[in-house]
Amino acid sequence: MHRIASEIEIRSHFPALTRTMNDRPVAYFDGPGGTQVPREVGEAMTEYLYHHNANTHWAYPASKETDEALLAARATFADFLNAKPEEITFGANMTTLVFHLARSIGRQLEAGDEIVITDLDHHANIDPWRALEVEKGIRIKSVRFDTDTGQLDWAHLTDLLSNKVKVLAIGGASNALGTINDLKQATSLAHQVGAYVFVDAVHYAPHKLVDVQAIGCDFLACSPYKFYGPHLGVLFGKHELLEQLSVPKLLPAPNHNGERLETGTQNHEGIVGAAAAVNFLANLHPEPSLDRRLRLQLVFDTLHQRGHELISHLWDSLKNMNHVTVYGPSPEMPRTPTVSFTVDGFSSEEVTRRLSNEAIFTSHGDFYATTVVHKLGLSEEGLVRTGCACYTTQNEVDRLIEGVKHLNRIRP
Repeated sequence: MHRIASEIEIRSHFPALTRTMNDRPVAYFDGPGGTQVPREVGEAMTEYLYHHNANTHWAYPASKETDEALLAARATFADFLNAKPEEITFGANMTTLVFHLARSIGRQLEAGDEIVITDLDHHANIDPWRALEVEKGIRIKSVRFDTDTGQLDWAHLTDLLSNKVKVLAIGGASNALGTINDLKQATSLAHQVGAYVFVDAVHYAPHKLVDVQAIGCDFLACSPYKFYGPHLGVLFGKHELLEQLSVPKLLPAPNHNGERLETGTQNHEGIVGAAAAVNFLANLHPEPSLDRRLRLQLVFDTLHQRGHELISHLWDSLKNMNHVTVYGPSPEMPRTPTVSFTVDGFSSEEVTRRLSNEAIFTSHGDFYATTVVHKLGLSEEGLVRTGCACYTTQNEVDRLIEGVKHLNRIRP
C-alpha cells in the first residue's frame, strides 16, 4: 500500500468531525449523498470571494484573476479525469448538465432513433434522456440488472445495442447499491454500433479515479460535493464533440471549448472550491515532486483499499444478522464502499432517526435511484444507505454495527 496521510491526519482537515450529539462524536455515513468538506476548500472559496470576486473576461485585475482561477480549475479537473482543460465544463449540478447535454444531442437525432439507459441508474441519467421521447420521438430502451447481485445484465445490454442506438447512457457506479460497472467494456460495445457514450460518474468518481482516456467515453459527469467539494457539477466532453454540438446558448456567449455549455454566469467560488477539493486529495500524498495525476492515483488506490476493508467488515456483520437484508454486490465483486440495507419492522426513515440518536448519520429513501428500489420490490420507503469516506474509521463502523444490532433487539 502506498504511503499517504494517516487516518488521524486526514480527519484533522474536517471541522465537521468535531461535532457531537448526545455527548458522542458524530459518525458521518451519509457521504454517498454528499461528503463533509475539508478546511482547505472553505478557505479557498473565502479567499476568492474576499479578494478576487469579479465577473470574467474584463481588463482589470480582479476579472483577470477570476479568469486565471477558472483556467486553473479546468486544468485541475483535466488532471482528475485524465482529459484536456478545454474538455471541462462547469455547471450548477450534474442533473442540470445532463439535461443540457441531452437537449444538445437531441437536436441531432430523429424520431425512431434509440437511446439505451439502465435500470441501475440514478434518475439524473434516466429522465433527461426520456424527455427526448416526448420532444423528439426518440425510443428509450433500458438494460435490466440482477436484483440478487446488483450487476447489470450484460447480455441484455448487448441485445439492445444496434445501429439505431445513438447514445448509451450508463452509470459508473450505482449510488444505491455500490455496483461498479465495466465502463471500458460498455463503451467498446456502444462504439461498435456508432453510439455516443455518456457516463454518470457521480458515485464512481469519489472512489475510483476516473480515466476518460482508458474508458474511451465521449462524455462524463461528476459532482465535486461527493468528493469533499462544494455543490457543483462537472462535465467532460471530447473536444471535437463539444465543438460540434448544437447547444442552447445566448448568441454573445463564448462559443468554444467547455464554455459552450456553460449557460450564464457560473458559480466562480464553487469552481475554485471544487478544484481545491481535488488538490486536497492529491496532497494526501506527501511527495510534491510527483505530478498531480500520479499523486491522485496513489491516493485513490490506498483509499480504495481502506474502504474495501471497512465495507467488507460492515457487509459481513450485517449479512449475518437476523431480520437485516443487505442489497447489491458482495465485497468480492467490483463495488464502492457503500452498503444499503433494510431492517424488518422498521422503515428506512425510522432506522436513520434511531441511529442518529446514537450520533450515527445514515441516509434513507430511494436516493433518486427510484427504478432500483422498485425492481428490488421495496416500498417507497426504500433503503438505509451507508457509505465510507476518507475520514471513516473502524471504530465508527463498529458503532454502526452495534447500532443496528440494538435495533434488532428492540424490533417490534
